[in-house]
Amino acid sequence: MNRIGVIGGGTMGAGIAEIAARAGSEVIILERDTTAADTARRRIEKSLARAVEAEKLNRSAADEAVARIALTMSIDDLADQELVIEAAPEIESLKTEFFAKLDAIVAPETILATNTSAIPVIRLAGATTRPERVLGMHFFNPVPVLPLVEIVSTLKTDPTVVGKVTTYARDTLGKDTIQSKDQAGFIVNALLIPYLCAAIRMVETGFATTEDIDQGMISGCAHPMGPLRLIDTIGLDTTLAIIESLHQEFGQPHYAPPPLLRRMVEAGHLGRKTGQGFYDY
Repeated sequence: MNRIGVIGGGTMGAGIAEIAARAGSEVIILERDTTAADTARRRIEKSLARAVEAEKLNRSAADEAVARIALTMSIDDLADQELVIEAAPEIESLKTEFFAKLDAIVAPETILATNTSAIPVIRLAGATTRPERVLGMHFFNPVPVLPLVEIVSTLKTDPTVVGKVTTYARDTLGKDTIQSKDQAGFIVNALLIPYLCAAIRMVETGFATTEDIDQGMISGCAHPMGPLRLIDTIGLDTTLAIIESLHQEFGQPHYAPPPLLRRMVEAGHLGRKTGQGFYDY
């Protein structure tokens, strides 16, 4: 697969587009307007510049990657892509709308993937006439740095599609891949979210400070980042969406959204992207 479409040029979409272009694929990113498209391109160029500065990439390779990325405001420009990866916000209705539109324009052999963090993939596949060619391809933030991709197959996904996407992620993108069945949260978030909720509840009840909770997990458990700093990096709104999806799926108390998290999202304190979350930036 050499022609890759990406729905959304936000943090995740831009990262996916960057690593695909660095690996030699031709990439088209769909954005809603020219302002968002310009922001996506700047985001990618800034990330590549950091890689050059850190001597992980040479300047020529960075320039070649930028040249392989095109931006568009028309979904019709994705019609001839071999793989389209949806990286829109964690809003199920928005994602299903994109899948329905893609299904109407792409070739029968095109594979449709979603980067959703928690929404069961079969719900998105149901918006298409090709559920056997739909699967999850869950990257982790920051995409150019973290090596993992969860490959999520539904009850209808064709095993040959799973194999083709796994090979692309592993051999072309250079990622580590793990296979997950299709349930909310998949493997990583199903394990991670109760831990993050517990950390929020400690702050909420005054049991411990933000700094001490994070330092405890860094120094005591060898985590590279504490849970509250991690939530700020993920985005509090994204974290809340994942928690709500897991709670809807399983109904278990440890997946219940902490009220403090809801209040912070309602206040617009979304973490690094807004400059304020559990920490100030």
